Amino acid sequence: MNVLKRYLVDFSSLFFPRLCSSCRTDLTPQEHFLCISCLYNLPVTDFHLHEGNTIEKIFWGRVKVKAASAFLFFRQKGKVQHMMHQLKYHGNAELGVFLGKLYGQSLVSQEAYKNADLLIPVPLHPQKHKKRGYNQSEKIAEGLSSVLNIPVNNTILKRIKQIGSQVGKSRIDRVESLKECFLADCPEGKTDKVILIDDTITTGSTLEACVLALNNIGIENICILSLAYAE
Repeated sequence: MNVLKRYLVDFSSLFFPRLCSSCRTDLTPQEHFLCISCLYNLPVTDFHLHEGNTIEKIFWGRVKVKAASAFLFFRQKGKVQHMMHQLKYHGNAELGVFLGKLYGQSLVSQEAYKNADLLIPVPLHPQKHKKRGYNQSEKIAEGLSSVLNIPVNNTILKRIKQIGSQVGKSRIDRVESLKECFLADCPEGKTDKVILIDDTITTGSTLEACVLALNNIGIENICILSLAYAE
């Protein structure tokens, strides 16, 4: 039976090749989403090991977060950018789950990310969600959840407004416009600590707006995790 299965996999790969989501080379049957070379050369930040790291500093003086981190460095035309494009624009939703699991494995011993009540992915506007078919941040959260044993909640925080490009706007202007985009509903039961999940952090304005929305319903103990950090 295993021989037949391997034959079918090899045969199907002739017509539907399995490619590395980073470098686009052919994957072996033992590889999943990333080839061995890309997997072991991921540009990890190790921010989670350092208090007062680069991501935490983004939010200093803006909103109060208990801890914040990002898994990978994002560079233009780099391998992480290729992966993010596969995740966000080419329907490779399960890549987000895979990368979330990888990230979760490095966080299991970190006290800051233990014992949270919920993982809350940054929501997409319903129209964008419908067009894409999934929320990439929710897929990342699913992967994290499977390792950290923290449930995912995609109903407390909602995106109620879509806005145009924020390029050229100051940070203050970005936050002011984004404040109108997110609405939080009071959760059922007691929720003391949550972890916000995003795909990529750049200026932090979107996450800042999400934190403020959660603060409005009394959730103050908030951590932030992102798959990538665009330097």
